[in-house]
Amino acid sequence: MTNNSEPPKSAKKEKSKKDEKNDEPQLSEEDKLLQSTLHDSVDILCSPDTKSDIAGRALSTIANEVKSSTGSMTSVPKPLKFLKPKYDDLIKLYNKMEDKDPNKVDAGRLVSALSMTMGEEGSVLRIRLEVQTLEKKADHEALSSWGHEYVRSLTGSVGVEWGKRVEEAKPTDDLTPLVEEMVEYYLSKSGESAAVDLLVETGGVGSLENMLEGKNVDNINRLTLYLIKTSDYIDDPERSEILGTAERLFEKEKLYNDSLRVALKRGAGEERVKELFEKAAEDTTLCKQMACLLGRERYNFDAEDVLSDKFDDDLKETLNNLIGNENKSEFFLNLGRDLDVVEAKTPEDIYKSHLSETAGFKRGSEKVQVDSARGNLASTFVNGLVNAGFCSDKLLTVEDADWLYKNKEHGMLSATASIGSIMMWNVEEGLTTIDKYLYSNEEMVKAGACLGVGILCSGVRNEADPAMALLQEHCEGSNGVMRNASVEGLGIAYAGSGREEVGDILKAVIEDDKADMTLVGLAGLSLGQVFVKGLEGAEEAGACIVQKLMEASDNDLDNAHAKLLCLGLGLLFLGKGAQADAMIEACKTIEHKIGKFAINTLSSCAYAGSGNVLKVQEMLHECAEHIEEGENAAHQAVAAIGVALITMGEEVGSEMALRAFDHLLHYCELPIKRAVPLALALSNVSTADYTIIDQLSRLSHHEDEQISQNAIIGLGIVSAGTNNSRVAGLLRGLSDFYNKEPGHMFCVRVAQGFLHLGKGLIGINPLHSDGLLMNGPAVGGILAVIYSCIDMKATLLDKTHYILFYLTSAMNPRMLVTVDEEMEWKPTTVRVGQRVDTVGAPGKPKTITGFQTHTSPVLLSVKERAELGTEEFLQVSSVLEGIVIVKPNPEWEESKEEEDKKK
Repeated sequence: MTNNSEPPKSAKKEKSKKDEKNDEPQLSEEDKLLQSTLHDSVDILCSPDTKSDIAGRALSTIANEVKSSTGSMTSVPKPLKFLKPKYDDLIKLYNKMEDKDPNKVDAGRLVSALSMTMGEEGSVLRIRLEVQTLEKKADHEALSSWGHEYVRSLTGSVGVEWGKRVEEAKPTDDLTPLVEEMVEYYLSKSGESAAVDLLVETGGVGSLENMLEGKNVDNINRLTLYLIKTSDYIDDPERSEILGTAERLFEKEKLYNDSLRVALKRGAGEERVKELFEKAAEDTTLCKQMACLLGRERYNFDAEDVLSDKFDDDLKETLNNLIGNENKSEFFLNLGRDLDVVEAKTPEDIYKSHLSETAGFKRGSEKVQVDSARGNLASTFVNGLVNAGFCSDKLLTVEDADWLYKNKEHGMLSATASIGSIMMWNVEEGLTTIDKYLYSNEEMVKAGACLGVGILCSGVRNEADPAMALLQEHCEGSNGVMRNASVEGLGIAYAGSGREEVGDILKAVIEDDKADMTLVGLAGLSLGQVFVKGLEGAEEAGACIVQKLMEASDNDLDNAHAKLLCLGLGLLFLGKGAQADAMIEACKTIEHKIGKFAINTLSSCAYAGSGNVLKVQEMLHECAEHIEEGENAAHQAVAAIGVALITMGEEVGSEMALRAFDHLLHYCELPIKRAVPLALALSNVSTADYTIIDQLSRLSHHEDEQISQNAIIGLGIVSAGTNNSRVAGLLRGLSDFYNKEPGHMFCVRVAQGFLHLGKGLIGINPLHSDGLLMNGPAVGGILAVIYSCIDMKATLLDKTHYILFYLTSAMNPRMLVTVDEEMEWKPTTVRVGQRVDTVGAPGKPKTITGFQTHTSPVLLSVKERAELGTEEFLQVSSVLEGIVIVKPNPEWEESKEEEDKKK
């Protein structure tokens, strides 16, 4: 039997006294002495009879104790604990003091510091500002003398106060000296992130340059990296100011290549690029590296016309060749030879039909290969994509080739055009190969040759300007197919060039009343490619396209190719943000349903790669609308693709977008579901990400025909140029599964071509320069394919399958080639590993993880980064991508072991 009676009260009291005794902190003799000293000093200070000089000494005693304990605060310092009971007395004393009192300034500094843990919200800053008005310049005491935590506390208060004053339109002059002092403190203590955050909050990023004047900043790379990353989360004009500051900081340190990278991200014009080249003129090697960067970005800059006499004629010619990518084919072929992949591949080498026979009944029977027009067309694309850039294949460039005539009608057009893909970047040899087809009696072959010339010149500048010379007359002719091919060829050849004469030709085609919508759509897309990212002339081009959309009949606007006209309009404002608002307003006046399509296209393109959360929400809101008629829901499909486009290259945004796509697949209407595979592909171009591949693999067996076809094309885009064995297996399985579905089989074959693009040496990801820059023509090329997949039956699976060749604008060797100062091949030891985000990280963190050491040239995947693996050479570029110049390190001394190895 248990006793539930309560214990006596006397026992309870004894127990509570013991608990109280245990809870009381046990002070050491040293702590008791400190507590006594502080309390006595406060009592002396607060006594009305205390003389001024004695009060000053008492204040000094307290201040010194507080300062010595607040250098770093892993826990609340003891002086602050002991002074807590006396805080109210000190506040009263400070408020009673007259401004003339010599101790008021010191008392204010002390009370401001104590307010960190005891005072009301904002009291730290309020008292500090009062002190600031009283103290003289000669008597100014550094904020840092009160410890790092005090400066941090003050920083938070300043940010809040600044925001309030800006809202209420009150002056902020008294806060500026505090901001400047705190920023200088942070920079001296390797607190670049805190300094930049404070300047962004107070709108003073532009003053950072002046603050650093005359000072030696050891960590300029960490500071600029944080500035650049911060700009991604801020809208214009503050974004441009932040990037401009980073650009000028690089320039001040004579890091002109990095300054050029930021200038390109900011959208700088020709004058700024010229200025940077002029400043780097003394270092010819650096100028060559900068030219390689402009070539990768497809920036239209004529060194011979623009640069001054500081550059001799030979150097100008060399720079022009590098900017115009004239040596791209040579480097790519050398890469192929080095990796031993020069031998041409046939479509069957890619299909590996003998491996896809999974069903037992097939093995016993003899298979008869039956040629079909659709199958041969698919093989044409695969052949062109796999052998792209290698200048040889086994179907079209060999002697007595009859493959061309195994295709029908428009298939012959694509077959001839694929010769341009095979000879890509090699203008001299390519023109010789294609020339004979330009005089063919077959109309389709001639048209294909025109398109082939454009593909051949993709991203390569040549003095003869062959694309313009050969294609201009056909664009102005009356033959429909020839005009289609020539218009697309011009768009591919001059993508990103901003050439005015090309723009005039394409605008004339759009304004031609006799032109059908297929031609107008291709001309609009090509116009968008030529003036992509708002190059000079984009406004007039945009006005021309909108005018056509307003004037065209409903039947014309119902044509699937009218969507390409909208895409062309969007590309003109790619990444331009709010600058597209006026054009969006103009599109609102279009009564046809394509008006909404154009608005969503413009909005998503304008904020491409920005990660803008509000725009993502707008797009998702569009998807949430319930529309019963599928024909009127095309704008929702674009909204889903827009989510991927806006979050492209932004890690956090991309992850959140994946979750949103899951919701769209579960709850939305069929037109939106059909766009989700394309959106998944767009957010992971050439990454071969396994989670995305799994998702697309499931969707590739979906009962809805369009969803499964889009998922198959999506698999190709996600794995483009990676030779990923898992995707290769999936696509072989799909070719077996859909062997009686010609539409699906065509998609599978095209996806296989994408997977093995350039035999695994070419990628299509538009982000480069360590993810800093987004290549406009590359984005346009990928979107052209994705938009044509929205209505695949009327485009890729019909007669305009040659739209696929727009993708050549995105093709680029995913190589790292090291060369010497004379641009000659220079094999160097490099480490390649997964990139690590080091933004805001203290010290000198590792930039790659899980690396392997190779000798260049090497292939880089999208998520990989490289760094030099030897101190024998110095890299001219801070980013190891594409063509990188290395020069001998004058301070390097060869070790005895390495000398012995060489012997």
